[in-house]
Amino acid sequence: MSSTVPISSNITAPTPQNTPLNQAPISLALSRPTVPDITEDNEQDDAEEAKPELGGLEQQMLGMVQGKLAGLIGKSSGYIESLPIEVRLSVEALKGVQVKQNELQNQYKRECLELEKKYLGLQMPLYQRRHAIIAGESAPTQEEIDAGEQYSIKDDDEYVTVPKDNSPTASGIPQFWLTALRNHPGITELITERDAEALKHLTDIRIEYLDDKVDGGKPGFKLLFAFSSNDFFENEILEKTYFYQEEVGYSGDFVYDRAIGTDIKWKEEKDLTKEFEIKKQRNKNTNRTRLVRKAHPTESFFNFFSPPVPPAEDALENGDIEEDEFEELEEKLEVDYQIGEDLKEKIIPRAIDYFTGKALEYDMMDDDDDDFDDDDDEDESGGAFEDESDEDADIPARRRGPPKGAANANANPEECKTQ
Repeated sequence: MSSTVPISSNITAPTPQNTPLNQAPISLALSRPTVPDITEDNEQDDAEEAKPELGGLEQQMLGMVQGKLAGLIGKSSGYIESLPIEVRLSVEALKGVQVKQNELQNQYKRECLELEKKYLGLQMPLYQRRHAIIAGESAPTQEEIDAGEQYSIKDDDEYVTVPKDNSPTASGIPQFWLTALRNHPGITELITERDAEALKHLTDIRIEYLDDKVDGGKPGFKLLFAFSSNDFFENEILEKTYFYQEEVGYSGDFVYDRAIGTDIKWKEEKDLTKEFEIKKQRNKNTNRTRLVRKAHPTESFFNFFSPPVPPAEDALENGDIEEDEFEELEEKLEVDYQIGEDLKEKIIPRAIDYFTGKALEYDMMDDDDDDFDDDDDEDESGGAFEDESDEDADIPARRRGPPKGAANANANPEECKTQ
């Protein structure tokens, strides 16, 4: 259904419904967030320096005005209430028609989800065959090799075919999944050198759809990471499950609800999500010293299996959480959702393209599309730059990339895509 964190297709990163403004439709593709280049950073700094400084009283007045305006959002202007009763009845009737439209949209998305499940079942033999070749359980056939070479030649006229001196054997592909993950522009940022040692034992990544008649009545999907025996944890399978709300959201797509992950059974002193520090403590009474080992949370890919917990809807209003903390949690939820969707929609179905790096070409093309905006927007806003020649008039203006965790925004929410 949905169509790439750096965590592309032409689509905005869905945001969990638990965040205040945006919803997270699963039909939106997840692209890696862009990072401003040096020029953009300088432009931003210059703009900030150019802002006039406001006095304390002016700051307070500005804050009051902004607060008042924010309080008006969603409130009636009185226009609807001022309409004749006959017209207001017609308005209510249109709301009733909309209810039926919403019901059909919900049914449509449910059927799209069932279609995804159907085609995942049809793809399972191919995924199993892929795993057998990667793991060295089976030798590739000549037919498979020929089809792969034709695919490469079609994509690149200068492609050099592999010599046919040796017969194919069940040699396997070492570190296949680690390489594929590292070739994803966003996920590679999450993988530390310590993580890489554990991810060398990653043998497969699979997806399963939830049975909403069994799994608490909620649709969603589960990612399964299979590992061979390793020195870091006992688990053979690490899981990450994403749940969606039962009804589609306002945009007509399923809305992210929450995620849960596997409790990793770390071996002694092998927890990759923590750093250990040895500190010396001195007893005030005896003046004797001792060494104390303390653990501190640290960045790790394996934090993916301990997803952030969405706050209660009224947590901010009730003062249970500070605004800065709320925004930070909001961003973490968005990025967590992005990673899951990219694994589901991109890395699992096109693992070989991420292993070879071919997928990066398309990700970069999508990002290039995002870096351009219409000239009309600049003209209307009275931009500070003038065209130097007629040839330059057709060059789109560069715009600042979205913040980390954001993605592309050109999706068709009505499009029902299969895996």
